[in-house]
Amino acid sequence: MELGLVGLGKMGGNMRERICRAGHTVIGYDRNPDVADVHSLKELVDSLKGPRVVWVMVPAGAATQSTIDELGELLSPGDVVVDGGNSRWTDDEKHAVELGIKDIGFVDCGVSGGVWGLENGYALMYGGTAENIAKVQPIFDALKPEGDFGAVHAGKVGAGHFSKMVHNGIEYAMMQAYAEGWELLEKVDSVTDVREVFRSWQEGTVIRSWLLDLAVNALDDDEHLDKLKGFAQDSGEGRWTVEAAIDNAVPLPAITASLFARFASRQDDSPQMKMIAALRNQFGGHAVESK
Repeated sequence: MELGLVGLGKMGGNMRERICRAGHTVIGYDRNPDVADVHSLKELVDSLKGPRVVWVMVPAGAATQSTIDELGELLSPGDVVVDGGNSRWTDDEKHAVELGIKDIGFVDCGVSGGVWGLENGYALMYGGTAENIAKVQPIFDALKPEGDFGAVHAGKVGAGHFSKMVHNGIEYAMMQAYAEGWELLEKVDSVTDVREVFRSWQEGTVIRSWLLDLAVNALDDDEHLDKLKGFAQDSGEGRWTVEAAIDNAVPLPAITASLFARFASRQDDSPQMKMIAALRNQFGGHAVESK
């Protein structure tokens, strides 16, 4: 099928490549003309045959809102917009109503896979009606990992991004646990090779995971993380997860504590945050601050 893709950055560019490898046609638009196939949203829409599917992969908030507003003026009834960024689920509900007035479908899709998704596939969590999901399904099938799992129709509009938000909240807590364990091992005199302790956990232990593998990668690059500053940014989804927990009276002590630990990193050069920063860089290519 044909897909219009808006946003060809770190994630969007790799997604375009994986979709094309599956035999589909992607027409991409980006503000950077060096990577774009067309040079305006209007040209993108005009290049697609109906019913059109346009996937938006731009930063959440104002950039996504303005893109969807413009697409709402350009697309036709029966077309579908997919928001694959990290938007808040409440924004999805608003976008679905705004586009629905014009009989344009809307699907929200949480995407996980970071810089590794091109080769490994992307875990997808999407929300919307069955009719709109069906129009996008070939693209979901191209992006997902091989096998029976890795993609889910999570529910109605907003469910995809809500699920991805909770995924990221869990990610916060898991990274924090590895970081705390790493700092404690580094602190004591009796443990003389912390990196190899982490490596030994990769086989046969209950705490083995892809995050653990990435932690070992980071330690192979910089054994004591001496090159990093103990600062880790938060993307916003950890905050939204805690806010949703408060709204629904669901206790999330581990996720909440891991979010607050990121705030603490902005006050001191935290050893734990060196590991958090290293892990975020490993799986998502997120920027790190060097000493």
